[in-house]
Amino acid sequence: MQFKHPEILYFLFLLVIPIVVHLFQLRRFQKQYFTNVKFLKELSMQTRKSSVIKKWLLLFTRLLLLTCLIIAFAQPYFKAAGDANKGNEMVILLDNSFSMQAKGSKGELLKRAVQDILESTPDDKTFSVITNTSAYWDTDVRSVQKELQNLKYTDVPFRPDFLLTKAQAKNPSAGRDIIIITDAVNLRPEDISSLSPDSPVYFITPEAENKVNVSVDSVYIAQVLDNFYEINVTLQAFGQVENEIPIALYNGKNLTAKTVVKFNEQKQAATFTIPKTDFHGYVSIDDKSLAYDNTYFFSISNPEKLNVTAIGETAQNDFLKRIYTEDEFNFTASELRKLDYNALEKQDAILLNELQEIPQSLVTTLKSFYEKGGNIVIIPAKEATAQNLNSLTTGIAGITYSGPVNTKKQITKIAFSHPLYLSTFEKRTDNFQYPETNSGFTLNNGAAVLSYADGSPFLASATNKLGNIYAFAAPLNNNNSNFRNSPLIVPTLYNMAQNNSRTGINAITIGKGESLLLDAVLSKDEVVTVRNETTDFIPMQQVLSNKVKLSFGDYPEESGNYAVYKGDEKLKDISFNHARTESNLYQQSSRILNDYTITDSLATVYNDIQSERTANELWKWFIIGTLIFLLLELLIQKFVK
Repeated sequence: MQFKHPEILYFLFLLVIPIVVHLFQLRRFQKQYFTNVKFLKELSMQTRKSSVIKKWLLLFTRLLLLTCLIIAFAQPYFKAAGDANKGNEMVILLDNSFSMQAKGSKGELLKRAVQDILESTPDDKTFSVITNTSAYWDTDVRSVQKELQNLKYTDVPFRPDFLLTKAQAKNPSAGRDIIIITDAVNLRPEDISSLSPDSPVYFITPEAENKVNVSVDSVYIAQVLDNFYEINVTLQAFGQVENEIPIALYNGKNLTAKTVVKFNEQKQAATFTIPKTDFHGYVSIDDKSLAYDNTYFFSISNPEKLNVTAIGETAQNDFLKRIYTEDEFNFTASELRKLDYNALEKQDAILLNELQEIPQSLVTTLKSFYEKGGNIVIIPAKEATAQNLNSLTTGIAGITYSGPVNTKKQITKIAFSHPLYLSTFEKRTDNFQYPETNSGFTLNNGAAVLSYADGSPFLASATNKLGNIYAFAAPLNNNNSNFRNSPLIVPTLYNMAQNNSRTGINAITIGKGESLLLDAVLSKDEVVTVRNETTDFIPMQQVLSNKVKLSFGDYPEESGNYAVYKGDEKLKDISFNHARTESNLYQQSSRILNDYTITDSLATVYNDIQSERTANELWKWFIIGTLIFLLLELLIQKFVK
């Protein structure tokens, strides 16, 4: 027990006064003579005995009365259990990821959490709020009300450990009361590894009433017709979807087509046919759960002829002319000794077709070409050496050659999910006529696109997100392989020449570190901007001779259709979408929070903190004791004879 005013306990010395009064009787008695004292003597003995008892009772009662009164003024108390945390600052970690867009019993989870903060927090309470994307330090509800009510959703994942690091960096020595408000979707054990179950940490975990969700996963060109594109829209279902989902296609703000999708599997596709012209729009579905993944923005540029150069002997290049036709490609074939190096940087794809040796000057040019977003295809010659081939691939692609290998092999495996074949096959098949090679090399590293029966790659690829390198393991001439006669030859070489910045669907995922290469010439201080009707920003840009490499990082903050401008000149339409990382509401990980205090509202947290840190004051009990002993003294005076 402790005292707020221990100095008052010195008044306990006053207890000596009633002791002195009771022990030393200062009253003088007078003698009274009677004629017969026989009966009075006996009565006198009884009265003296009762008087002594009464005096002792009054003494103890008055001593206890004064003791209780003095202790009451000293204000005794027992120390609170949470007294050590009494000076803690309050930090609220608020999850504003897209999964908090789901609806609970009282509306959207994030909006309800914000309302709980504004309603439950006292006006004079100082606290800090840290969200996935922003922080408000040492504020109060009135100062932060507008910001919280206008808080936007984000695809940035909720990572409590990372957010707490910000608070510790700001004030390393301070103690903290940590309140974490999250639906725990995609929450990992390592995200809360620095939290101790014994520290003041409170979790508020609102939960969605309806976890069934449908998202637009991707859009791609399934088939290119003479005057039309056939595009596939992939929808992903999380949970059992009973009803048909309406889906609409918009070019700009104009409705182009509409259909419905019935989910027999978790992934379903809807097909649209659109004219083979510029497209700058989106697809949208009608889903009652999360809203952020119901729309997918994409752009298709009017197709331009791609520039493709094959370097090799004239006889070896003839079969390529039948693949790279004049209606889609500007195809040129050149022997190595007649090669125009200055023309290479203007190409979209360069094929090294069975060169016996790659000179160092060409290696240097090709490395620069690859860094600027060009595609390189390597078809080795039988007479080539692994060392010479590796002089090109090592250091920029990671693919290496070893060998040679003079063994007949069959090509039996296709990587259907590889970007090269993503829109080539309607369904997967293992029943096809296997091409084979008589000799070649062994490919190491890289992503296998086609593989031999023994698992080693026949075709491997590597990318720097702008350009691609495709390396064959063996020569493709008819004396060494029948791959030229395989149905795979056309889609394989055709897709190798595609440049996604000039053909195909343009849809960049925000925050994935994707880049875009544009044909543009900028002066020294000139920059390009990305903008739409509501916002604009300047991306990171690198000038590469007659091209510009744009890197977007975490921008823009909102998905949508944008355009790249050089001053007032529009260079290219571009679209941005958020990653679909928050779409699966069934990935709630609240079970990992079982060791922590979980509550249902912020008001409950404040009550718990108040009760834990409020001292148990005892002065009231001593006042009651004083009154009891005062009453007891009166009763003794009246009833004890």
